[in-house]
Amino acid sequence: MENQNEYNVEEIFSRVLRAGRRTYFFDVRETKAGDYYLTITESKKFTNEDGTFYYKKHKIYLYKEDFDDFNSSLNETFDFIIEKKGKEVISDKHDKDFESKKKEDTSKEDPKDKDVKKSGDVDTSADVDFENDDTE
Repeated sequence: MENQNEYNVEEIFSRVLRAGRRTYFFDVRETKAGDYYLTITESKKFTNEDGTFYYKKHKIYLYKEDFDDFNSSLNETFDFIIEKKGKEVISDKHDKDFESKKKEDTSKEDPKDKDVKKSGDVDTSADVDFENDDTE
């Protein structure tokens, strides 16, 4: 019954942030006493083996009396991460480094060596012919 009442609560203000397969919802709602509170919902999309999908949701309820402490802790955490690791996302940096290394390697290649494998290269291709199976 409590969940049913939760869905009937009118949203006062709402923002959505899409981030890959995650979506974040920031919703302002009203308490029975008439005050406002914030719900932050993380929704992640998953795919079943049969191709259908489903969502997993996690929700935080944040009341006004906790805003200052929550904001302070959140900002301290952001500052710590940026101080230790910088603003650039490591996976983005890795992708950029990989692309520049790839371009660098390509520009150094000798055209007559294109078909020669360097030590450590792995050939992941396979030549498979399913039509002519001679094993019978």
